[in-house]
Amino acid sequence: MRLTSLALVPLLATAASANLAADALGWAGELVSGGNKVSTSNVKDGEIRIMDSWSYVDCGLATDAVQLKSIHVTPDPPVPGKNLTVEVEADVIQPIKDGAYADVTVKLGLIKLLQKQFDVCEEAKNANASVQCPVSPGPYKVKQTVELPKEIPKAKFSVQVRGYTDEDEDMVCLDLFVDFMRRPGGGY
Repeated sequence: MRLTSLALVPLLATAASANLAADALGWAGELVSGGNKVSTSNVKDGEIRIMDSWSYVDCGLATDAVQLKSIHVTPDPPVPGKNLTVEVEADVIQPIKDGAYADVTVKLGLIKLLQKQFDVCEEAKNANASVQCPVSPGPYKVKQTVELPKEIPKAKFSVQVRGYTDEDEDMVCLDLFVDFMRRPGGGY
């Protein structure tokens, strides 16, 4: 599947983006439900068009500091209220140092829920990620687990990640898409 999950970024930004996306989805659930639990009992088959539950697009260039190889999530599809484990494989082409940052935008359909810039190295440190700055060139595999909020509304979300090195050069470009309209087991 060549198109997205929830908040997987490249390497160091994986942990930070996964946590940020989980927070944004929880906030979206509260916003949509007015602070109440989201009810899904009134949705009937055929009323909602569905797509694959998640996908990603690597929108980066061959010159980016991080070259994504793969992104895998467990469980697939992601389940609200459960842990989500994200594994990202990537090749680092240029060193990633303190000062690298990412701009992350989370949308519910066309509505922008959250836009935040964060320090990639600081977020990786705070999340106790297995890879820490400075990151030398070479192949890496990062695995991070986050708990998804139970109150994620039945909707399609997108997460845009644009990462930059400490010298403001392109580090990574990733568009993630997740569809919580379809529930595990084919239910709605």
